[in-house]
Amino acid sequence: MTTGVSLYGWLLDVGRGVLGWLRGWWLVVFIGAQLAVLAFSPSSYRRESRAVVLRHIYYAAGPGLPGFTTLMALFNVVVIRIVVVTAFAYGLTQYALDAVVRVLVLELIPLVAALFVAVEYTIPGGSELYKLRRDGAFDRMRRHGIDPLSHEVLPRVLAGMFAVLLLAVLSCLLSLVLAYVAVHGFTLAGLPSYNHAVGNIFNPVVSMIFSMKTLAFALSVALLPVANALRDMPRRASRTSVELQGLVQMFVLMLIIEIASLIGNYY
Repeated sequence: MTTGVSLYGWLLDVGRGVLGWLRGWWLVVFIGAQLAVLAFSPSSYRRESRAVVLRHIYYAAGPGLPGFTTLMALFNVVVIRIVVVTAFAYGLTQYALDAVVRVLVLELIPLVAALFVAVEYTIPGGSELYKLRRDGAFDRMRRHGIDPLSHEVLPRVLAGMFAVLLLAVLSCLLSLVLAYVAVHGFTLAGLPSYNHAVGNIFNPVVSMIFSMKTLAFALSVALLPVANALRDMPRRASRTSVELQGLVQMFVLMLIIEIASLIGNYY
């Protein structure tokens, strides 16, 4: 009898956990749809709203841009040097550039850019939204005729997406330049062959998958902390627990996106 009761309790807990998980992802989809409507609405870009969006874009991308670019340059130099030297040592010189572009540009850079923006901006921003909502700031905005989604949530999501895309594009360009210098040196003689090799890598299918993956990373990083902040959390939930939960959800979704892109590129 005790075993049956314990099994029933375990199944009940599992069912509640699954329902909570489904509710959480449904909330993400629902909030994403609302924000998509607001993002394409002209009323969301009035003078006051534009100022808020631009301020959040600066907070998301401006302060961390010099440091991130410097770190990515050093990281690229180390990885490119390792790949090129290894290819030369095994007589695979013709594959060195292909390996560098595929490893750095296609796979690592979008992931690193998304994680950097998540840690620096979107997860702390999500915890701030959770604190505002818990303290009743959203209700006070509604009483004054201000929509919290358009005034507080949408600018953070747009800024997070813009920051990921900006850092990813700049880092990819930097990696391509450093890869050329590492393989051909400081000369323009190898530019035609380099353009041909990079063009063969970025065929239409790979380019589409790369663009979709980067955009999906940006959307995940920008939307998940916001949706997590707007969920009804237990009263005992702290700012740290909200940030940790958002980070775990983000890792899971980004892993799924990365696996899907690998399947599309190499299978």
